[in-house]
Amino acid sequence: MKKTILLFFAFLMALSVQAQSVDGSWTGKLSVGGTQLTIVLNITKGADGKFACTLDSPDQGVKGIHADITVTDGTKVKVSIANLMATYEGEVRDGEMKGTFTQGGMPFTLNLKPGTVKLNRPQTPVEPYPYATKDVKIDNKADNVSLGATLTYPLGYEKMDKKDVPVVVMVTGSGLQNRDEELFGHKPFLVLADYLARNGIATLRYDDRGKDKSTGNPATATVESNMRDALAAVEAARGMDEFGKVGVLGHSEGGLIAFMLGAQGKADFIVSMAGPGVGGDSILLTQNRRILTQSGMPAGLADGYCKALKGILTAMAGTESISDPNAKAQEIVKQTGVNLPAPAVANLAKVIESGTPWLKSFISYDPTGDIKAQKCPVMAVNGSKDMQVIADENLSAIRGLLPANKMNVVKEYDGLNHLFQHCTTGMVTEYNQIEETMSPEVMQDIAGWINKVK
Repeated sequence: MKKTILLFFAFLMALSVQAQSVDGSWTGKLSVGGTQLTIVLNITKGADGKFACTLDSPDQGVKGIHADITVTDGTKVKVSIANLMATYEGEVRDGEMKGTFTQGGMPFTLNLKPGTVKLNRPQTPVEPYPYATKDVKIDNKADNVSLGATLTYPLGYEKMDKKDVPVVVMVTGSGLQNRDEELFGHKPFLVLADYLARNGIATLRYDDRGKDKSTGNPATATVESNMRDALAAVEAARGMDEFGKVGVLGHSEGGLIAFMLGAQGKADFIVSMAGPGVGGDSILLTQNRRILTQSGMPAGLADGYCKALKGILTAMAGTESISDPNAKAQEIVKQTGVNLPAPAVANLAKVIESGTPWLKSFISYDPTGDIKAQKCPVMAVNGSKDMQVIADENLSAIRGLLPANKMNVVKEYDGLNHLFQHCTTGMVTEYNQIEETMSPEVMQDIAGWINKVK
C-alpha cells in the first residue's frame, strides 16, 4: 500500500529543492533522520530569459514537483516549494551547487552535481519479445469506464491447446498506477507477465482508471469501484474465448480485490501478493507503528501516535466530512490522553485532510467474510520484511480463514519486502536503491502453482 502510508514523513523523508544558473538537471543526496534521499532539480531557461524548475525525488517515486526559482549573478539560486513548505538556497562553485535545504525550520546541507539518476533495472524485459502481445480495451459498463490494457500470450501459444492455457488478470495495489505497476523505475507486473509468458501462462494487465489509456476519475475511486474494474477485466478475458481457466493475481490492495472476486465465484484461482488478511484500519495502524519504530522513534511515542491515529481512522470511517481537520485532530489527541509533539498532531490533521473516498472505503473494509467464502484455490504470499502489509499478521489471518482446499498455498518469503525484492530494511525508501524488481523464487513459485491448478 505504497500510497497509504499515513505516518509523518516530514520527520523521516523530507523532500528538497535546488537550482542552477544553466539549463539542465542537478542531483544530490539529502540526509534526513539516517535516510539518504536522492534529489533531482530540473532547470530550464525560457526564451524570455526566465528560469523554471521542477523537483524529482526518485527514491519516493515523485517527479515534477513545481518550484519557484530566482537566479542572481548567474550562480546563486533561491528555490521555494510551496506545497512542501520548503526552500533551498545554493550557489554554483567549481561545477557543484552547494547549498542548504530548509523545511519546517530545520536546515539540511544539500550539495548537487550536474546530471540525472540512471536506474539499473536488469529484470525489465526489452522488446522484441519472443511471444505475442496486443493492446486491448476493457469496458466496465457498470461505471462507464474504459481501461487500456495489454494481453500477453504465452511463448508458443499458437501450438498450444487453448483450453490448457490459463490467463491471469493482474490487479495493481493502491494509488494511481499503470498496467506495469510502475514505481521507482521498477515495472513489477511487466517483469512478472514476461516470466509467466515464458512458462505457458497468459496475462491481462490494465491501467488504473484515470491513468494513461484508461478513462474515469481516480479521485472518486473506492475499493469497490476498483473491484468492478477488475471484474470487467475478468469478464473480458473469459469473453475472448482464447484461454482455459481465468485467474486473478493482485498485489497489495489488488490481493484484497482478488479475494473479493474469489468469494463471488468469478475467478478459477487467485494469487494474493502481499494482500491484506485483516481490516484496512488494522493494516494502517500496524504499518505505521512498524515503520515509525524501524525509523528510530521511541516505542512509547510510536504507540501514542498510533493510538491517536486509531481514533482518527474511526472518525473518518463514520463521518461524511470533517470540516476542521486541525481541531478534530487536537480533539482526538486530547480524548486519547496521549502526549504528542506538535508535528505529530499536524500530521494527524493531514491524514484527515487526505480522506478520499478510497481511503474511507479501505479503512471500513474487513476481508474476513470474503476470505472465508473462497470458491477457488488460493495462493497467498508475503515477504518477512514487508513494512506495509505485515506478513505475520496477515498471512496468519488468511491461513486461519481460508476454507479447506488441498491446492491452497500460504507462504512467507524470508528477507523480501512489500515488492518482493531481497532487501535490508524493508523500508519504502529502500525500494529505489534495489536493482532487483522481483525475486525469481517468487515468480517461479507462482508460475509453478498456476500450472498445477490450471
